[in-house]
Formats: sequence, structure tokens, C-alpha cells
Amino acid sequence: MSFSAKSGAWLSSRVPRCWWWRRWQQPSCAAAGPAWSYFGGGRPRAVLDMSYSRHFLDFQGSSIPSSMKKLVVTKLSQNFREAVTLQQDSPVPLPGDGDLLVRNRFVGINASDINYSAGRYDPSLKPPFDIGFEGIGDVVALGLSASADYTVGQAVAYVKAGSFAEYTVVPAKQAVPLPSVKPEFLTFMVSGATAYICLKELGDLSEGKKVLVTAAAGGTGQFAVQLAKAAKCHVIGTCSSDEKGGFLKSIGCDRTINYKTENVESVLRKEYPEGVDVVYESVGGKMFDLALNSLATKGCLIVIGYITGYQNPTGLQPVRAELLPAKLLKKSASIRGFFLNHYLSEYKVALKDLLKMYERGDLVCEVDFGDMSPEGKFTGLESVFRAVDYMYMGKNIGKIVVELPHSVNSKL
Repeated sequence: MSFSAKSGAWLSSRVPRCWWWRRWQQPSCAAAGPAWSYFGGGRPRAVLDMSYSRHFLDFQGSSIPSSMKKLVVTKLSQNFREAVTLQQDSPVPLPGDGDLLVRNRFVGINASDINYSAGRYDPSLKPPFDIGFEGIGDVVALGLSASADYTVGQAVAYVKAGSFAEYTVVPAKQAVPLPSVKPEFLTFMVSGATAYICLKELGDLSEGKKVLVTAAAGGTGQFAVQLAKAAKCHVIGTCSSDEKGGFLKSIGCDRTINYKTENVESVLRKEYPEGVDVVYESVGGKMFDLALNSLATKGCLIVIGYITGYQNPTGLQPVRAELLPAKLLKKSASIRGFFLNHYLSEYKVALKDLLKMYERGDLVCEVDFGDMSPEGKFTGLESVFRAVDYMYMGKNIGKIVVELPHSVNSKL
């Protein structure tokens, strides 16, 4: 790989922010003896191409640009289009000693993206700030410490605020190495991990239990259905179209309920008179009330979200809570909440198991690129706005993913 005068000039103008470049330039290094003695006294392993040019060129030989596109929250609002601005000329960030610079290839859309743009997770966070929870791509630059475990060109995924950008700096400790850059792997990061850990830790699943999954054909619902079936449970899934019902049947759902053509409450009362044992609930509002009323004795309703309320100014949809204590007592039932950030100790195990299931062919990871949307496939950061709208119109089957194409011949 050549290191041109042009790329060298750019490199020298940007790299001084990295500690390892500054230390290598210290004059005292030569006076102290061999170069490696300055870094601890012993000859180091050859973990880096010490020309340094490699770390600021992508693995296909094209220059990393000095600027990039990214989405930024410029106004707190649950209206994503009002809250978020596409910046065309943001500086490409530099990785620190323990960081990776990832060129994002695919980014995931989550219902909670609008909660984040509304500032509901961290009231201390003030605009402007980056947005987007998860991404997958290639390592194109890295710090010295990070190079012990990663190399330029390696495929990684991550969960970190700021994925709605062409490039994102990711701490190496938070990155997940992958065999290749496939959008299916992105479905594990939030959606798959939520279903896996939630049902494992709170579901107490066993053969024969009846499990109700709301929004079952969505990004996380598809995993809840399959994991409950893997535990030999009887699975009921709600959805909004016959097409989604067909998908649910294809992944093993025993009873699909299209709530636009069937009365969910009537179906559950008639076909499951003793109630359901576990509810994986992400809709909220009336669906929450219905699910609560459908619990069996000692049943458990697990709340992983309430998407019907997110677009409201309060972020909530009213529920009939006045009789809640009596309803729980009458059935010795329970309601549990699940937030992925509180179970990060289980995260790596979950991803490992999900990947194994996928590689064995035991897990379907449905990805929706919006090909059937009016304006076509979700490509480029500009389409993130359409992708969020698409989710809130209830159109997606599986995980909504946006592809970020990059020219391999881009120059400074």
C-alpha cells in the first residue's frame, strides 16, 4: 500500500490527537536505546504497521474522508423529523488508544429512537447530540491498544449512541467481532438480545406453557416467537396483516391473530379460557390492558416497551391501572419490566448463543430494508427518516435496517 504525500500531509494534520503518535515522535526515544524500550523495555509484538498510513486508510485502499454525513438531534422532540438534522459536513472522528473507527455499512432502526430524540432517557443530555443505537461495519482505523484484538478490515457490530453516521468511533471493549458484515447479524444487537435475555431471565419458559407475543412480526417479536418455540412452548402472536401472519406461521407461531380482522380479546377468551402463562408485551395502551386480563393464574406479563405511547408528548399511552392490584392478587400474577441496559452482564452470552442458533439454521433473522415502501429501499442516512416513519406506520416485517453505501474510491 502506497503512502502518498497527499495522504501523509492529511495524516500529520490529524494524528497528533492520538497519544501513540505523539510518543513515537519524542526525541528522547532514540536516546533511551532501542525504540521498543520506550514502550516498556521489551521488544513488542508486531501488532501494527508502523508506517501508520495503514491505520488511516481503509482496507480497500481508499482514503478516509475528512468529513462525513451524520444525523444529529438539534431539538428535543418525539417527532423524529422535527428533532433530527442531517449534517452534510461533519468531521470524521479519530479513534483514541482503545478505540476503533468503524465505517458503518448497516444501521438498525428502533422504536425507541424517538424516545432518545425526545431526551427521555437522559434528561441531562442537551442538543446537539448524536443519535442511532446500533451499527455494523468495517474497522478502518484503530488505536494502539485496540490493535491487540482488532485489525483494519475486520467486521464488527456495536451498540452505542451515534450509529446514524457514516463513521463512528467505538470503544474496542464494546465492539462485537463478526465473521462478516451481514445485516442479519445486526438484528441480534438490540432486538435479538432483548428477547433472549428477557425470556431467559424473566420468562421461566418450559414445555407446554402458553406465550403471547404482541407485535410478534416486528424486530424483537420475531425472536421472542422463535425462542419460545425452542423452549417447546405454545406461542400466540398478534400482528396487523395477513402477510405478517404468514411470516409468523413460517417461523413456528402456533396461533396468529390479525387484530385488524379478529378481536384479540375474544379469541383469547374463547381459545385460551385458562389464560396465557407469559406475555412478551411491547405495544402498550389497550393491548397492555387486554394482555393483563388474559393472564393465567401465576402468569407473568413482561413489559419491554409501549410503542403506542412514544409519539405522544408524554411518551405514554393511558392504561386502566385502577384495578391493577386486584387483578394481580386475584391470579397471583405479576408484571415485570425489562430494560436491556440493566442486563449487560448477560449480553455476550446472549449474542454468542444467538449466533450459534443462526449458523445452525435454527433461527430466522428477518430484515426489512423497506423494499416495498413507496420510495423503495432504505439506502443512505437520508432514508433513516423514512425508515422511522415506516416503523410507526406498522409496515415492517422483522428488523428495519438502513444500508449505508460507500464508494471504495473516495478520496480526500
